Amino acid sequence: MNFVMRDQGEIALEALFQSSGVDGVQARTQLFERVVEGLSTLISRERADDTEVLRFPPLTNRAHIEKSGYLHSFPHLLGAVCCLHGGEREIRAAIAGNDTWVAATMPTDLVLTPAACYPLYPLVASRGAIAADGTVFDVASDCFRHEPSQDIDRFQSFRMREFVAMGTSDQVIAFRQHWMTRGCELAELLGLPHRLEPASDPFFGRTGKLLAMSQIEQSAKFELLIPVRRREAPTACMSFNYHRDHFGTKWSLRTQAGEVAHTGCTAFGMDRLALALFSTHGLDIKAWPTRTREALAL
Repeated sequence: MNFVMRDQGEIALEALFQSSGVDGVQARTQLFERVVEGLSTLISRERADDTEVLRFPPLTNRAHIEKSGYLHSFPHLLGAVCCLHGGEREIRAAIAGNDTWVAATMPTDLVLTPAACYPLYPLVASRGAIAADGTVFDVASDCFRHEPSQDIDRFQSFRMREFVAMGTSDQVIAFRQHWMTRGCELAELLGLPHRLEPASDPFFGRTGKLLAMSQIEQSAKFELLIPVRRREAPTACMSFNYHRDHFGTKWSLRTQAGEVAHTGCTAFGMDRLALALFSTHGLDIKAWPTRTREALAL
């Protein structure tokens, strides 16, 4: 299996991944992970000194996801954790037939984390008012979205790193503007062709189409697009999002002045960024531009 064309020819995916037998779920090779680690180090260097760092597991509280609005906006993407329940007799009866045990499972109070920032909002809300000068977090998680695809830039299981800002609308808008500029600068540093465009999330159903249109009209989301599979159809590798008071209202997040807090985030698709680097520069890291290798400490 190969992906995007370079001047030197196609890039062989076998050097980067080993198949799990399920579309969108891959084992990653040492070569690929070396670049992901370099990206992680680069992003960490961009972190302000007063940023709070949190790392979340790939599972999160089902009730929190329901309250956040994700279930109603993206039900087609959400994955629930289901398990076998009961005593030994019930469980043995359920697993007696290999084709029937899944139907015997029942939901737990967990879902698969759909985006790295979702567990953050209820956690911060439990602490009280947000600092007067705003707060920024560095969060990361393995994430899941039920969108199986044979396209190499659309995994079901993927890694997301985010910088999340909370505070007044002016603070969050300034945060996002900084990162829209800095994101393009980082792409330049890495030698990646790119463009910044307004975008929308994949909302569900007919109502979702209206929400997506509104999101674009309000300039609530921008994406940094970089070629991965095809130059004429670049892939969103970073996103810059202004949630306004959505999460502030859902979780009663308040500023020191008692107003509903606004939130925003800059999201880095770690696997997509690594793929973009291999797509642009090839498999031989030693042949990558010196500036790119230095930025990634390779």
